[in-house]
Amino acid sequence: MSKERELFNAAIKVQKNAYAPYSNFLVGAALRSSSGKIYTGCNVENIAYPEGTCAEAGAIASMIAGGDREIKELTVVADSSKPVAPCGGCRQKISEFGSGSIVISLATTSGDIISTSLEELLPGAFDQSFMKL
Repeated sequence: MSKERELFNAAIKVQKNAYAPYSNFLVGAALRSSSGKIYTGCNVENIAYPEGTCAEAGAIASMIAGGDREIKELTVVADSSKPVAPCGGCRQKISEFGSGSIVISLATTSGDIISTSLEELLPGAFDQSFMKL
């Protein structure tokens, strides 16, 4: 099984666990860390809309909890007519733990997949180079 297909299958599996009673828009995300381990997340809505969690953020939190700190690739799956990209906030979260060249695969549950990079999704990302450390 290809690495891309492996992430797609993991994202599809976790997408089914999403909690989205308000939008009915289920999203799953799977990432591979630099250690090779796969971490997953799904969206979790809340009646107080700003308090929900995106699938990508859940996968990143799982990665951090698992002791890894670097994203090597990411797949996002939604039951949509076309592949859905991460929201702006998640793009920034992904950039905290991944380089601009990481492959981000955007997929539908029917298997349509397009691949892009973080750099294409978030040009001019705000990163540590702007900070006095």
